[in-house]
Amino acid sequence: MGKSGAGDGAGIVRVLVDNGDYDLHDRGVIAAMTITVERLRALWPHARIGVLTEQPHVLRALLPDAEPIVPSTGGQWGKGGVAGRIDQVAAVKLIGPAALHWRAATEVPAQRLRGLRERARSQVRARINSGWEPRDSGLAPLPTVPAAVTTASLVLALGGDYLCDERRTTAHRTLNLLEDAQRLGIPTVLLGQGMGPIADPELLRRAAEVLPRADLIAVRENLRTPALLAALGVTPERVLLTGDDAIEFGYRTRRPEIAGDLGVCRHTMPLLANEPRVRPVLGRTDTAQEVARRVTRCRVLLTDAYHLAVLALSQGIPAVAVTGSGAADDKFRGLADMFESDATGAGLRIVHLGADDFDTELTRAIGELWESAPELRDTLQQRAVEQIDAGRAALERVRGLVAAGSAGRPVASATAAQGT
Repeated sequence: MGKSGAGDGAGIVRVLVDNGDYDLHDRGVIAAMTITVERLRALWPHARIGVLTEQPHVLRALLPDAEPIVPSTGGQWGKGGVAGRIDQVAAVKLIGPAALHWRAATEVPAQRLRGLRERARSQVRARINSGWEPRDSGLAPLPTVPAAVTTASLVLALGGDYLCDERRTTAHRTLNLLEDAQRLGIPTVLLGQGMGPIADPELLRRAAEVLPRADLIAVRENLRTPALLAALGVTPERVLLTGDDAIEFGYRTRRPEIAGDLGVCRHTMPLLANEPRVRPVLGRTDTAQEVARRVTRCRVLLTDAYHLAVLALSQGIPAVAVTGSGAADDKFRGLADMFESDATGAGLRIVHLGADDFDTELTRAIGELWESAPELRDTLQQRAVEQIDAGRAALERVRGLVAAGSAGRPVASATAAQGT
């Protein structure tokens, strides 16, 4: 494995995690990452688990068992040994909670400022499109690969849907990280992945260069991602079907009884604008745990958010997904397939906003799932358990990869990395 830093001790495993959301705003990703970090800690109780983030204090508050690796400052590992543990305790007990309170207090003004900036960008784009100045079609400058990769024992790209055209800057960033690790002989693993669509020629080229050399790719659905990986040259023995890591997060929150609410997410709330009885809305700064607990009150969930549907289905709660694009349809079809049963059918229905009879379809889907919720509950929870078991089995395979890499790879160093 990579060379340990001062105070680490011999043989300490270092896992470098890329979650695709360096600002830690995606609560679905945070839910999945919570489970992944917990599973990694079970494999290697004394490991150093570094998560790439630009919000180090928020990470400490949300995931006390992980340490922040900040790419914008070079992406170095922090202090090891006793000094590192002292810093960790101080960050978790004091700095982390303060950072969460600060973000909660400033989030709404910051969102309004982002909204103003986005409107300004829209006006600029409109002028560009009308010929005011040339369009810039290039990628945003990518950050330097974090230095922490040179001494990692494992580089892990945690799931999401960022390996696609829509988020190609993030996709290129992750592919560059994986490629750097591969050059050093460090095992590379992707977990809980939902990939595509990818039509951009440069992104396809980079994915075909990097992904076939990954040691393991665990995918969250079986309808689109395996076929894309095969087209990119990834051999079947490197691909596992595991579902999303956030499934275990939701499953643990389940209630023993069926609740009575119709759940809606922020974007689907206008569909219930005239309802007389509505519970207070969760804020954007509420934690993933708070979101999962709110979902437990639902008999049926109406959502356009993928991970909200994951949290519901994993608790045995059926869901209706409202979609507005073909890519969203594909994403939810993959999730529905993972929770479908021959005996009870699908616990997730998809209703496209562009449907001619949208109101009728939506009403029918909610009504049918409301009636069949008791029958679906056990089946959905069983499918959740199957995927949880598959995810844990994938991590056992990762343990073997790290052990093999530790035995067969020479100690890496920053000097060696610069020469590759």
